[in-house]
Amino acid sequence: MQRYEKLDKIGEGTYGNVYKARDTTNGELIALKKIKFNNDDEGIPSTAIREVCLLKDLRHDNIVELKDLVLSHNKLYLVFPFLKCDLKHFMETQPEVMACPRQHKLFIYQLLSGVAFCHTRRVMHRDLKPQNLLIDSCGDNGWTLKLADFGLSRAFGTPMRTYTHEVVTLWYRAPEILLGARHYSSPVDIWSAGCIFAEMAMGTPLFVNYNEIGQLFKIFQILGTPNNDSWPGVETLPDYQGTFPQWRPSDMHAKMANHLEPAGIDLLMRMLVYEPSSRISAQDALKHEYFAVRRTTAPPPVCHWLVLSLSLVGATSSDR
Repeated sequence: MQRYEKLDKIGEGTYGNVYKARDTTNGELIALKKIKFNNDDEGIPSTAIREVCLLKDLRHDNIVELKDLVLSHNKLYLVFPFLKCDLKHFMETQPEVMACPRQHKLFIYQLLSGVAFCHTRRVMHRDLKPQNLLIDSCGDNGWTLKLADFGLSRAFGTPMRTYTHEVVTLWYRAPEILLGARHYSSPVDIWSAGCIFAEMAMGTPLFVNYNEIGQLFKIFQILGTPNNDSWPGVETLPDYQGTFPQWRPSDMHAKMANHLEPAGIDLLMRMLVYEPSSRISAQDALKHEYFAVRRTTAPPPVCHWLVLSLSLVGATSSDR
């Protein structure tokens, strides 16, 4: 650890604290995630091992890079590049940038690119939220979004395993998890990404409540109360109640008309589909017409590099 000089504590999470630090060999600023374990534990916590193993395989421009590991005095340090802020802080402090529709178009494209990369490697993040999306400045008023904090991530496959439903921050939690589903997969990340998409466009979270039943009811009030017709099999989920209040779907096109163009609303609605198997995949979302390049008047300066980025769209292609 003598290589790294701690400067400030910048975050605290379920599995460890995060520090701003400096690499004394080259002066580079880095982020240290400290994971502490007690002497009577059986070695390094499984959550840390899982996060390290996943990050070593997830090398992508829109996923934070694991640079190094340090084991020191019953503490494991994960070393990452230092990025100044997360998406939540960025939205709060850069409203003039977020007011540019092309900027949230770029951010959602980068988010979906990172998610698609995870899903092609059969990894679900399970905790997508603005606080876990870091923003990196790349000069000339350009920004890159990167997925971070893979502490709750899991590999998935066939047959589907049983997972805990105590995952994903409440406002971004998929309805199948809220209803007690123990078998779920990559569509839970798409729901979370859809919630983040709406929040970037509106400037405020779409579904806000402070307990699980209230969160469900908030979703139902906007998207309608689901049943076996609109979501086959929903009534068999452990926490589904036949006594749920019956709400009709609201007009999402009217609700979002001042925030997103029609193609963006269509993409959002494909991400916020109740039935998980009918939710759009990350790879298909990247091909959606919302990301098609339209040559119009010159965009504002904060967004001028987006056209180049989006021009690539046509060319791309032990659990609990």
